[in-house]
Amino acid sequence: MIILAATPIGNLGDATRRLVEALENATVVAAEDTRTTQRLLAGLGIENRPRLIALHDHNEKQRAGELVALAREEDVLVLSDAGMPTISDPGYGLVAAAVEAGVTVTALPGPSAVLTALAIAGLPTDRFTFEGFVPRKEGERAQAFAALAAERRTMVFFESPQRIAATLDDLATAFGADRRAAVCRELTKLHEEVLRGTLAELADRVRAGVRGEIVLVVAGSSARGIPFPDAVTHVLELVRDGARLKAAAAEVSAETGHSSRELYQAALAVRG
Repeated sequence: MIILAATPIGNLGDATRRLVEALENATVVAAEDTRTTQRLLAGLGIENRPRLIALHDHNEKQRAGELVALAREEDVLVLSDAGMPTISDPGYGLVAAAVEAGVTVTALPGPSAVLTALAIAGLPTDRFTFEGFVPRKEGERAQAFAALAAERRTMVFFESPQRIAATLDDLATAFGADRRAAVCRELTKLHEEVLRGTLAELADRVRAGVRGEIVLVVAGSSARGIPFPDAVTHVLELVRDGARLKAAAAEVSAETGHSSRELYQAALAVRG
């Protein structure tokens, strides 16, 4: 069978007993980075040295058939560098190929950066959406955020420390500066840190630079399906028709569910 195994996202103490047992008995391990897997074996004090096969984004299509064939004869343990394989990591193509071939697929659950960040962010957890890595290009990032502006569920993103400030700025533009969020850094590690506040506040706090792996959690919209930029445009239209800005913001807030203060500030900024 194919066995997807979650590995620690930082602290080796989070390795499950089932993961340790699987590594002690594995004969074949498909690993996102074989060097990372070797360090994991050493860190957990495991003397077993299984056959390591690299399985990453650039070779998964070519390797899937080979691994599925192997899994007909023996168990193939699949590892990503951290967390659960297939979740913004290699493995989906292999799983799809195994399912199509009638090969059993199972999982050893364990650490998850997505769920850990969601649990400690202090934002609603009843419904959420995982959006994966934020697009690198500015235009694609703006387009993606515009499409999510009316999303009611809490959103979870992966982002690099080099781009987190720019991403928070773009989110503030698309969602409104006062939308609540949390920047979760170095989860489960020695220097774990969670920064909570509005998108604008967080952008200012990380502008000087941050280090480590980051999971960004953003509150969903309270609006009734109307994107924030469209609501701001409506406020400006009412003002052009003679309404006072404060009154226009309050009216559109009542219609859309967006914050009256956010609408007022955004419209004021557009007017200059």
